[in-house]
Amino acid sequence: MPVKLADNSYGKQAIRLVTVRRHADRHELKDVTVAIRFEGDFTAAYTDGDNGGVFPTDTMKNTVYALAAEHPFDDIEDFGLALTDHFLTSSPRASSVRVDLTEHLWEPIQAGGTVHPSAFRQAGSERRIAEVTRDGQGARVLAGLEDLVVMKTAQSAFEGYPRDRYTTLKETSDRILATAVRATWHYSRPYVAFGHLWREVRRVLLETFAEHDSRSVQHTLYAMGEAVLETLDVEEIHLAMPNRHHIPVDLTSFGMDNRNEIFVATPEPYGLIEGTVRRG
Repeated sequence: MPVKLADNSYGKQAIRLVTVRRHADRHELKDVTVAIRFEGDFTAAYTDGDNGGVFPTDTMKNTVYALAAEHPFDDIEDFGLALTDHFLTSSPRASSVRVDLTEHLWEPIQAGGTVHPSAFRQAGSERRIAEVTRDGQGARVLAGLEDLVVMKTAQSAFEGYPRDRYTTLKETSDRILATAVRATWHYSRPYVAFGHLWREVRRVLLETFAEHDSRSVQHTLYAMGEAVLETLDVEEIHLAMPNRHHIPVDLTSFGMDNRNEIFVATPEPYGLIEGTVRRG
């Protein structure tokens, strides 16, 4: 039976890049992980060992550092656009180039009531992410964030769900809602003020989470996505929200009542709720 190579890709993963822009009065720090993937006419490399069209992955790594030096960037989306443009031009065999960027966020340390010009702290586990794909039709940008950890201790309930003989979960009109949000979105236009809009999407997500009268994680997920589309120049947004359960502790064995104040955090197992909200 004849065989042939089906889909294939190759590239460089986990390229760590840290940049420091040294202004006279302050420094700007960027900490980014870059992943690069080529797709195209590379069949001969797989079937015949012909490397004539294989752009070395080590060169991809070096290009990240060189372009970062030549083109200082404020937003990872802009850097992804520069990288995909360079790689698609430099590799004739590549029909599509995708660059994934993860920015590890740092913020200046407050010292003596003022912002220190050159000392930073990592801003928790939250990361800014972007995916830039370029082919003969142009470039497409997906922006996002991940591991935005949030919690609310009121305005959260879960009631009215179906029950069967295996159901032990008790209905509640007052529970803790905690999650680590991962959100990715497409803007309505290909080129926008990436940094400003990213901060605005994040702000709307946080404000909606805080203010929404939640009947379930699904209910709040949709409200957050809907608020982004109603407020900002975003075409669609995908949200993934794992339910970080906080279970009330039974204190009756100690002759005590739990007034909905004492909980145990249970990281596993957890519910995972996802959804995409789009225009039209």
